[in-house]
Amino acid sequence: MGLGGCIILIAAGAILTFATDWEMEGVNLDLVGVILIIVGLIGTTTFSSIARRKRVVIPPSTQVVQDEHHHRRDGYSDGYGA
Repeated sequence: MGLGGCIILIAAGAILTFATDWEMEGVNLDLVGVILIIVGLIGTTTFSSIARRKRVVIPPSTQVVQDEHHHRRDGYSDGYGA
């Protein structure tokens, strides 16, 4: 379950707890809403701690040093006069 699912659980629990006045026999909707809120909060904290551990720190890029070859221009170092 991702962060979006946790937020949906919290929202659904809050709606059941605070915004409804339905009565169901054998089911306490206020308690179901509170349970959904708690599960959503636990999921959010778990998701954030796992996401924090998976964060990868990329080291700064290293500078590439090109080895420059110094060529003599005497006519023989380029292979044509050898």
